[in-house]
Amino acid sequence: MATPLTDQEKRKQISVRGIAGLGDVAEIKKSFNRHLHFTLVKDRNVATPRDYYFALAHTVRDHLVGRWIRTQQYYYEKDPKRIHYLSLEFYMGRTLQNTMINLGLQNACDEAIYQLGLDLEELEEIEEDAGLGNGGLGRLAACFLDSMATLGLAAYGYGIRYEFGIFNQKISNGWQLEEADDWLRYGNPWEKARPEYMLPVHFYGRVEHSSEGVKWVGTQVVLAMPYDTPVPGYKNNTVNTMRLWSAKAPNDFNLQEFNVGDYIEAVLDRNLAENISRVLYPNDNFFEGKELRLKQEYFVVAATLQDIIRRFKSSKFGCRDPVRTSFETFPDKVAIQLNDTHPALAIPELMRILVDVEKLDWDKAWDVTVKTCAYTNHTVLPEALERWPVYMFEKLLPRHLEIIYEINLRHLQNIEAVYPGDTERLRRMSLIEEGDPKRINMAHLCVVGSHAVNGVARIHSDIVKTTVFKDFCDVEPEKFQNKTNGITPRRWLLLCNPGLADIIAEKIGEDFLTDLFQLKKLLNFIDDDAFIRDVAKVKQENKQKFAAYLEKEYKVKINPESIFDIQVKRIHEYKRQLLNCLHVITFYNRIKKDPLKQFVPRTVMIGGKAAPGYHMAKMIIKLITSVGQVVNNDPVVGDRLKVIFLENYRVSLAEKVIPAADLSEQISTAGTEASGTGNMKFMLNGALTIGTMDGANVEMAEEAGEDNLFIFGMRVDDVEEMDKKGYNAMEYYERLPELRQVIEQIRGGYFSPNEPELFKDVVNMLLYHDRFKVFADYEAYISCQEKVNGLYKNPKEWTKKVIRNIAGSGKFSSDRTISEYAREIWGVEPSDVKIPPPNEPRE
Repeated sequence: MATPLTDQEKRKQISVRGIAGLGDVAEIKKSFNRHLHFTLVKDRNVATPRDYYFALAHTVRDHLVGRWIRTQQYYYEKDPKRIHYLSLEFYMGRTLQNTMINLGLQNACDEAIYQLGLDLEELEEIEEDAGLGNGGLGRLAACFLDSMATLGLAAYGYGIRYEFGIFNQKISNGWQLEEADDWLRYGNPWEKARPEYMLPVHFYGRVEHSSEGVKWVGTQVVLAMPYDTPVPGYKNNTVNTMRLWSAKAPNDFNLQEFNVGDYIEAVLDRNLAENISRVLYPNDNFFEGKELRLKQEYFVVAATLQDIIRRFKSSKFGCRDPVRTSFETFPDKVAIQLNDTHPALAIPELMRILVDVEKLDWDKAWDVTVKTCAYTNHTVLPEALERWPVYMFEKLLPRHLEIIYEINLRHLQNIEAVYPGDTERLRRMSLIEEGDPKRINMAHLCVVGSHAVNGVARIHSDIVKTTVFKDFCDVEPEKFQNKTNGITPRRWLLLCNPGLADIIAEKIGEDFLTDLFQLKKLLNFIDDDAFIRDVAKVKQENKQKFAAYLEKEYKVKINPESIFDIQVKRIHEYKRQLLNCLHVITFYNRIKKDPLKQFVPRTVMIGGKAAPGYHMAKMIIKLITSVGQVVNNDPVVGDRLKVIFLENYRVSLAEKVIPAADLSEQISTAGTEASGTGNMKFMLNGALTIGTMDGANVEMAEEAGEDNLFIFGMRVDDVEEMDKKGYNAMEYYERLPELRQVIEQIRGGYFSPNEPELFKDVVNMLLYHDRFKVFADYEAYISCQEKVNGLYKNPKEWTKKVIRNIAGSGKFSSDRTISEYAREIWGVEPSDVKIPPPNEPRE
C-alpha cells in the first residue's frame, strides 16, 4: 500500500490557500531568522525545535499586529455597536496554523520553513493547546470568536486566563489519572499583557445605606490584569480581541492585617487572591457550588463591566464631550451575551453600577440592563443548573444579594398581577428557592434580566420553552428564541482536512469557506464517479495517516480498511458511552460464536475526559479499557474488531481523528444533548452519523435527508411516555438473550478476571437506576449497527451518502449562527467591509 502524502506534500499541490508569493517567502525567512536570533540567549547557540516554533509564532504574530491596531482604530472612529461575549470557558486549542490560514500566510510560511530545512507540521505539534474549556460550551465560544471576526463584527470575548486549563488525562492500567495542564510553562506568544488596563474587583465587606445612597464598603480588593489575544477573521484584515483576566493581589494586600513584623506571612498570603484565576473547574454539565467558583464568576463579570463602561464612556469619536455621561444609549452601543449562567452576575453587577455608582433610578437602570443582556441556555439537565446558596452570597457579595432580592420582589409582583393568588406559580418562578439552605436560581435570574433567551438547537429550544422555563415563556413568549449551534469551517475543514477542502474547491470554487451553504452545489456531483473516487480516496488517506499516528503514539496496529467507528466527547452517563460498549461486547460475542463467518471489520475508538469527581464516568473509562484488553488480545477476533481508548482527547487530537472517521456516534438519550457540535464536525468531514433524534442531529437529518443518517431509538415523546409509565430495565434484560449475556459477562468478571466484582456499580446502575435508559435503546441500536455494516460493504453507495452529508452541512457553520445572533438578538448587521491591510494607506 502506498504511503499517504504528508499534509505538507499535499499543501504543495493545493489551490485553496493560494500560491505563495516569492517576496512573502523571502520576507518570512528574514523575519524568522531575526526572531530566532533574539530568542537564542547568549549561552545557548544551538536552537531547539521549541526555539524554531517561537521564532515562527512571532513572525506570524508580526503580521497580525498591524491589522489588530488598525481594526481597533477603525472601531474607535466608526463607533459601531460592540458585542461582548462573556464566557468562563474559551477552548481555543492551538493558534499558529489557524492564524496562518486566516491571514492567508500558510503557503508562504510552509515554503519558507521548508527552504530553511525545517518541517512546518513538526513545529505546529510543539504548540500547547490552550485548553481553557471543558467541552462543547468552551469550544463553541472559540468558534464564535472566529465567526464574529470573519463577519466583521466589533466583538470582544471576555473570560479568565486560567493558569491551569483542563487537566491532561493519563490512562494508567485502564484508569484515568489527572495531571495539571501547565500550558503557560514556556510562555504564550499569542497574548499581550495590558497592565495599563488593570482594574480592581471587590469581595466581602458590608453594605451601608444612607441618604446619599448605597455604599459597599470594607471590601477586599483583588486586581484583574487583562491579557489580550488577537482573533483574526478569515482573509478580511479584521482582528478582534479576546481579553482574559488574571487575578493579582494588590501591593498592600493583607499587609495591614498581620501583626507587626509578619511581613513574610503577609506576602505569602497574596496567593489567596491570585488563586482566583489559577485553575479551570473541570466539570461539564455539572454544578459544583464552591466559593472559589463563585469568586471566578464574579471576578470576570466585575472586571469586564468596568472595561465595557470605560469604553462606552470614552468612545464617541469626534464628540465634544470628553465622556458620554448619559446611559440612555447604552443598549444601542453595547450587547452582552451570557454564555450559560456562569456570567449571570453581569445582571446584578450592571444594576449595582447604574444605581449605586451612576445614580440612575431603579426603573431606568433595569430597562438598560434588560435591553443590554441576552442569555444562552446550554442544558436542561437538573444537576447542571446553577443554584447558589444565599449564605455564600451574603458573605461574598452582600450588595448583589440585596439587588437580587429587589429584582425578585418586583418580578414576583409582576407575576402576581397577571396570575393573582397563584402562589404555586410564584414559588416556581421565584429567583429564590426556599429550603435549607435557601438558594438563588441563576437561570431564573438570567431569564428575568435578559431581553432574549435562546437554546442551541431547535429541539432543545422547544424543550426549554415547554419544560424548564415554561412559566416564563407563558408570560413573555417573544423573549424565547432558537439559535442552532455551528462550527467554524476554517478550523474544522480547511485546517484539519486540507485534502477534502481541496477537492471541494476544485468542484465549486473557494467561496464556500465563508458561505458554507454553497456546499449544496456538491449534489450536482453525486453521480460523478471521479468525484466519488476522490472523496473516498481522501478519507482513506486520512485513515492511513491516523493509523500511523496511533501506531507511533499508542503502539497499536489497526486495520485501515475497517470501519473507523468513533465516539469522542466528555464521558457522561447521558452521552451513553455504555451503549456503545454494549454493542462492542455484543459484536465480540458474535465473532466468538461463529468465528468462520464473514464480519465487516471495525475499529471502535472512544475518547474523552471524565470529571475527576465523577465516579461512574471513571468506571465507564475503566470498563472500555478492560473490554479493549480482552478483545484486542483474542486471537479468534484478529483484526476484525479493535477497541481503543483515545487518551487525553483535546482540540488538537480532534483535528486528527475527525477527518479519519467513518462513523460518528451521537447516541445520547433523546432530550438530553442540547445540541452537540462534534456531530457537525464529523458531518462536514465526511463521516456518517449513527444517532438518536436529539440535539442538532434532528436538523442534520433534515438537511441531509434522514435516509442518509443511521437514526435509531426513542424520540423525545417516547422517553416522556416511558417516564410516565416507569422504565424497567429488567424487562429488556429478561427478553433479550444477547443483552443478558453481555451484562452477565460484565457482572461475572469476564473483562476483569482479577477483580470479578469490579463493575458491580455499573451493572447495578444499568439495572436499577439508569436515568438514561440504555437498555431501552439497545435492540434498535444493535440492528442499526447491522445496517451500517451492510452499507459499508458497498463503498460507492456509502460514499454517495457521505457526499450528501457534506452537501447538507452548510447550515452548521458558526457564521450562520452568528449572523442570526447579530440580527435577531444584538441588532447589528454582519459586514463584509475589508479593512485595508497595514501596508496600504488609509483613505
